[in-house]
Amino acid sequence: MITIKQTAFKMLRLLFCLFGLLTIHLPTPHAQSSVDIHYYLPDIPYNPAIPTPEAFLGYQVGDWHVSHDQLRFYMQELARRSNRITIEEYAYTYEQRPLLMLTITSPQNHARLDEILAQRQAIADPQVSSSVNFDEAPVVIYQGYSIHGNEPSGANAALLVAYYLAAGQSDEVNTLLDNAVVLLDPCFNPDGLHRFSTWVNSHKNQTLTSDPADREYDEAWPRGRTNHYWFDLNRDWLLLQHPESRGRVANYHKWKPNVLTDHHEMGTNSTFFFMPGIPSRTNPITPQRNQDLTAAIAEYHAEILDEIGSLYYTKESFDDFYVGKGSTYPDVNGGVGILFEQGSARGHVQESDNGLLTFQYAIRNQVRTSLSTQRAAIGLKNELQTFQRDFYATAITEARRDPVQGYLVGPGHDNSKGDAFVHNLLQHDIDVYVVNAQIDDVIYPYLIPVEQPQYRMIRAIFERQTAFEDSLFYDVSGWTLPLAYNMHHVPLSRQQFESYRARIQAPLTMIGGTHEVYHPRQRLVHSRSEYAYAMIWDDYFAPAAAYHMMKEGLRIKVAQKPFTSTIGDFPMMFTEGTILIPVQNQAVPPDEVHDIMVEAARIGQTGIWGLRTGLSTDGVDLGSRSFVTVLKPEVAILVGDGVSGYESGEMWHLFDTRYQIPVTKLVAGDVGRIDLSRYTAIIMVDGNYRSLGSTGNERIKEWVRDGGTLVLTRGAIQWASGQDLITVKRKSTGNGDDQSDQRPYASASADQGSRVIGGAIFEIELDLTHPIAYGYRESKLPVFRRGTAFYEPMENPYATPGRYTDTPLLSGYINDENLEAIRGSASIFIGGSGSGRVICFADNPSFRAYWWGTQKLVANAVFFGSSISGGTVARGGME
Repeated sequence: MITIKQTAFKMLRLLFCLFGLLTIHLPTPHAQSSVDIHYYLPDIPYNPAIPTPEAFLGYQVGDWHVSHDQLRFYMQELARRSNRITIEEYAYTYEQRPLLMLTITSPQNHARLDEILAQRQAIADPQVSSSVNFDEAPVVIYQGYSIHGNEPSGANAALLVAYYLAAGQSDEVNTLLDNAVVLLDPCFNPDGLHRFSTWVNSHKNQTLTSDPADREYDEAWPRGRTNHYWFDLNRDWLLLQHPESRGRVANYHKWKPNVLTDHHEMGTNSTFFFMPGIPSRTNPITPQRNQDLTAAIAEYHAEILDEIGSLYYTKESFDDFYVGKGSTYPDVNGGVGILFEQGSARGHVQESDNGLLTFQYAIRNQVRTSLSTQRAAIGLKNELQTFQRDFYATAITEARRDPVQGYLVGPGHDNSKGDAFVHNLLQHDIDVYVVNAQIDDVIYPYLIPVEQPQYRMIRAIFERQTAFEDSLFYDVSGWTLPLAYNMHHVPLSRQQFESYRARIQAPLTMIGGTHEVYHPRQRLVHSRSEYAYAMIWDDYFAPAAAYHMMKEGLRIKVAQKPFTSTIGDFPMMFTEGTILIPVQNQAVPPDEVHDIMVEAARIGQTGIWGLRTGLSTDGVDLGSRSFVTVLKPEVAILVGDGVSGYESGEMWHLFDTRYQIPVTKLVAGDVGRIDLSRYTAIIMVDGNYRSLGSTGNERIKEWVRDGGTLVLTRGAIQWASGQDLITVKRKSTGNGDDQSDQRPYASASADQGSRVIGGAIFEIELDLTHPIAYGYRESKLPVFRRGTAFYEPMENPYATPGRYTDTPLLSGYINDENLEAIRGSASIFIGGSGSGRVICFADNPSFRAYWWGTQKLVANAVFFGSSISGGTVARGGME
């Protein structure tokens, strides 16, 4: 019996056919023409019970950009239909999109996954690895796609690769599934992919245009490359500041894959790149055997791309130096990381130096190299397994020969950043132990032995490298994590290590996503008071606690001089920056103040002390003018065209997620029509700020004169100088000044690159009495620097509270001319206009969110900028 629904469907099909006949002869330049699935995949039998991507989505892959929800639902459908696939949601993005991992292997292997997982861990344990039978242990391939959301050919290729593995019926597929476990991560960056797919699909023409000037190919700021907070997740494998990365690295160490692929895109006029990269830029920690295997795998990629006539190159670009990238992280963790870079259509079809570049073509290259990776892993199965076993075995051997046998680590007066640092180590599968150690006046509660399977990862985290074979770097040249967290850390000789090893109390372990800590937490209020409370500003999360107090209606003050008060029967010294909270004369009833203190202590993860009297046993009394009222922060960050999306996102993330302070993201081009009077602080990160226009410029200058605190980093300082908000003088580096020497044309790129500071760590000297340094107990502070803008100290002797030391380089690359210029230059300097303050950071104090050691400088600028004395600032040309 034919139903009404079936009749309607037939009529609809007839209408579509008639429409096709009417339009088939119309002119359609670059009209969308769906390719057959065999354009992407081998022409083999496929299980008809498994839906193709086209059948599920309603369009062929490449006709549109898949959104993350479509990608997710298709993967779930494959897992439902196929006994080769299980699926899990291993993490959630900030926008609550799930990250997926498909475990794909034969049904027989699925039945023994626990055994296979045990084998994976055994291979990484030199004490038992020799007992693993490689004939029975599948090779593990982790294939991940589109960590940059606007590099979407990878995620769209994942649809086809998953289908191929779920439905393919060839001998090659069966052999793969019997001998391998494929971990397929269809999208490393769901939020970015969703943002980009919405843009290009929204601007797609029905009759496609390949004109690069079309809006489809000119994605709006901040673009889809990044995650919700505008971070590049491909730089976060080591740093682990975001949920996507933490979940991914947990999977990595659960499975210890032999090969990990990372599928990217690059400029439209490019062809296709695959590893190995430039040999001279490989991290010296990486074993040579890793690079040999990378080259052997590359032969499989070349063969499959030759078959379809795709142009490619290798060893001319990119590198394996920074271990925090997806293609390099495996190299120091027992696997082989492979980077793929495909020329990007940035939409559906675009003109390029190599002809019309279609989205389908880009997807096909990603699909084919995904399959060549699988073919290589099977062909090199024993070599990859042997390398992994030897990697961990030789780690122990090399560790025993290392002059450094371990590290003592201590957080100083800030337990929160100490917890964060150690948690990072544990996530990288590094063993950390609790000890009872003290050197001079510094307590070191953590001991990290180097003799463990993760020896090379420990080196990557702790070592400081300042000499290099090559002076060019694709990413940063220095990232030493204990410096980023401003942690006390001491390398131990063999004799020293043996003495401290005897004091080990317990190993630290992960518990519910965090870890056990050695010390009793001081997250409580020490005694109730009817007079006042005091909170020392040392802890990383103290700004969050202070904001909570003010949000609840409390008036707070900051101590600009130290004082000593009796706590119980003992005197306690409170340093500059201590927050004072009077109990009386508040908008909140006295009996509620204590409850607010309890919650603030929890939020700030710090201690708060009840004070019985305003009379100090030493230093200023509590009614002194040295206690200055703190304004409740109302923070705006300028964003939009011409502003660094990375750096504005870092500031947004800092205040929103760490300090729990709401921020307003103001589009710079709109500032001229906005009332700025509600904001106490405006943050301007690196950028050109041309979009402000003359009206916006004047609006900000007027706001500063009226008492606003303007916080500037890097390139924003030049904007402020041009607006006479602060007078700065650049230091000359001498780079490129002498043009008399003849140099080969071929050396131009390398010469220019050698003058770049792409990312290194330096040391500054802080004035600990200055409000910008409140919460710091030691004057020497590591900072992260990019760029060669060096500034002379301000003429006002009080206006440069942070200066580079005479021997500033701690880790990373800098050439001799720049090293000379940076000595003694200004790192932090303070200007003023009217009753406002202009606080300048020559560097980025919140780089990639992992610079916990310098982020409080930004909080100090926002909380205490208005309290900086007018006589201590450098006045701009407007004054």
